[in-house]
Amino acid sequence: MLDLLRRMLVLLVFLPGLAWTAEIEILDPQLQAADDGYALSADFRFELSPRLEEAVNRGVTLYFVAEFVLERERWYWLDQQIASTSRTYRLSYHALTRQYRLSTGGLHQSFDTLGEALRMLSRLRGWPVIDKNERGLMTADGYDAALRLRLDITQLPRPFQISALGSKEWNLSSDWKRWRVNLPLPEAK
Repeated sequence: MLDLLRRMLVLLVFLPGLAWTAEIEILDPQLQAADDGYALSADFRFELSPRLEEAVNRGVTLYFVAEFVLERERWYWLDQQIASTSRTYRLSYHALTRQYRLSTGGLHQSFDTLGEALRMLSRLRGWPVIDKNERGLMTADGYDAALRLRLDITQLPRPFQISALGSKEWNLSSDWKRWRVNLPLPEAK
């Protein structure tokens, strides 16, 4: 009986942490040839925790960072980094217009619901990540590509950064999704 009580107590202690696991899953990343180089497309599957939804609805801007790295494996030394880039998305709510705004760089798009904004954030399409004239693209050998998406808590207001450090509800990120790609040699001009 005492053993059963201990087990139930352990479940009660760890159940809140297990009830909400905030993570991002990366689905089907692809590098495709584009006019000026190679573009990346991928889908992300995730949900905001209730705390993150509440923060956005109260006017706190959330910053998501997509990071991409392309490396060539070398047997004699460390892997050679061919390309590395990142893109920051800002998700915010504007109470006057009652719309959610998703911005990257100088571009922004407005949505009536948070779900619509999150659907757009979860679809990465045609992001130019590699220039065809990149010096490291010398062979048609395979390359190792890696992609991740994460909530950047360092860009939150200070009070939220402090509470985010100790809370899983504020920790939203993916592991690095790694895959092997074969890119054709760039055409000579």
